[in-house]
Amino acid sequence: MQPMKSTAASTDKTIAQLQSRIVDLETKVRFYEEQFNLLQHKRFGRSSEKPGRKPLPKDLPGEQIHYELPKSEQVCGCGHALHEIGEDTSEQPDIIPAQIKVIEHIRVKYACRQCDNGIKTAPEPAQPIEKSIASPGLLAHIAVARYTDALPLYRQEAIFKRLNIDINRTSMANRMIKTAQLSQPLLQRLIHYQLQQSIIQADETPVQVLNEPGRKAQSQSCMWLYQSGSSGVSPPVIIYDYQPGRSGLFAKNYLQDFKGQYLQTDGYSGYAQVCTPQSGIVSVGCRAHARRKFDEVIKALKGKNVKPGKAHMALNTIAKLYAIEKQCKTMSAEQRYLVRQKKSQPILNQFKQWLDKSAEQVPPKQLPGKAIHYALNQWTQLTCHIEDSHPEIDNNAAERRIKPFVIGRKNWLFSQTPNGAMASATLYSLIETAKANKPEPFAYIRYILTELPRLGRHAEPEAFDDLLPWLCAEKIQALQ
Repeated sequence: MQPMKSTAASTDKTIAQLQSRIVDLETKVRFYEEQFNLLQHKRFGRSSEKPGRKPLPKDLPGEQIHYELPKSEQVCGCGHALHEIGEDTSEQPDIIPAQIKVIEHIRVKYACRQCDNGIKTAPEPAQPIEKSIASPGLLAHIAVARYTDALPLYRQEAIFKRLNIDINRTSMANRMIKTAQLSQPLLQRLIHYQLQQSIIQADETPVQVLNEPGRKAQSQSCMWLYQSGSSGVSPPVIIYDYQPGRSGLFAKNYLQDFKGQYLQTDGYSGYAQVCTPQSGIVSVGCRAHARRKFDEVIKALKGKNVKPGKAHMALNTIAKLYAIEKQCKTMSAEQRYLVRQKKSQPILNQFKQWLDKSAEQVPPKQLPGKAIHYALNQWTQLTCHIEDSHPEIDNNAAERRIKPFVIGRKNWLFSQTPNGAMASATLYSLIETAKANKPEPFAYIRYILTELPRLGRHAEPEAFDDLLPWLCAEKIQALQ
């Protein structure tokens, strides 16, 4: 009878192994189905609601065209004359094509009638680029077209040709580099101001530079973004910083003079080099990033028999937190802190208990488990905004500011040289900071390119403060 017992035991073991294997395979199938559904949604799904048509701005210049019935038709069918009882009005935008004008600089000469040595000539205003015909307006137009409207230089070249102006893309690229070099003192003042603020949000995205010394053309460099400004407390400063890689050392070097307390990111581990006990800088997480992982669960399980109940539960809880943050937007720092403590803290306490319990019930390798474990692993960073009024609930502001660069990159794909990439970083910084502080980008760039040559490169750093966008916005408005 011993062999039969042995055979039965062996059979039971085999069955157990097969059952375990089946469970593993089912788990993998569910994982791949989730990934497939998620990719399908990202490719074909609707990403946002379609907005309704907004009314035209009231401050646009206008023209009125009146339409009246001919005299012969201003008669009623009963034979009596019609009289006016009102008007029907509708609006439509019209476009006046771009116009190019030539500024002719005429320098008057003076001479002495008594001798041959007294000739004097009126000086010409300092120009953005020495010995160049490029005016501040032309340079601003090229910069805004590329860095705001994502219009590559070769397309701008074609547009200029339609206007019978010959400006090739190589010339425009060189002018953008020189424009960025001229703007360096102002950029340094923006960075100085940014590093004095209490919180900085950061993000990064890859960029390709073809002709970088010592590196292959396929090598991935990185455009880093740093955004300051907390809940309307301080003017926001947006800085793009080109670096040849994604190492956290680049962030550490940029933030070595940071005087604030918080660095808010999407959880990328490279920023750990910045947030250390020695630096005293606290790492703040992104609730939107955590929310996105639960949202992906719902998208991945769409159309299946499995109900994403836990994901819905998490999203509903996070929605409550965002509703509180919306109330806090116009509050003072002290009020915001008190509201977060009173309303958000109890919700977070319950949410933490629910996450701990759910983590024991859901396999960590499936999408729901990944979302739950991410929220738990980032819990300290995700709740920093409760302990202070300065941190935001998410890093969305930085993500929004990186998008103009990402959109532009889709059109121009790469930079030819590191100098070109650094010039792009500088001009993106100036334009995006202007947009965040209300000056219209073209008007601001044209204004600073008029004023910077007058100041010169060797002026005291404080002399460039008058060109900070939040300090010169009214002056620019008056000039328009």
